[in-house]
Amino acid sequence: MAKTLNELAGELKDTIIELQSDAHNKGNLRVERYNNLKLSMDVSQNSPQVTINVGMSEAVFNLRTGEKLNGGLGPDERYVLRWFNKTNTLSALNECWQELSRKNGK
Repeated sequence: MAKTLNELAGELKDTIIELQSDAHNKGNLRVERYNNLKLSMDVSQNSPQVTINVGMSEAVFNLRTGEKLNGGLGPDERYVLRWFNKTNTLSALNECWQELSRKNGK
């Protein structure tokens, strides 16, 4: 069964926190910053993409390549890109895109 966007957002949150905990700035880690991390998809777009919101920042990424299309997440962007490189992350996001597209008749 495919993962939901909510489950994938939880994985991204855990990844960011884990990567920051291993970093030299561990003392500055504010876990609560990621409580409202959100993934969303607009299937009316021509190509598969995901929008990621972290706090007040937002960025849109291509699901085929992991390339940023628009916006920015500041220093957290590097953690998102590392998450994309994890095994099955982009394929799981693409499965969500396909499922949402089917539900919306696309």
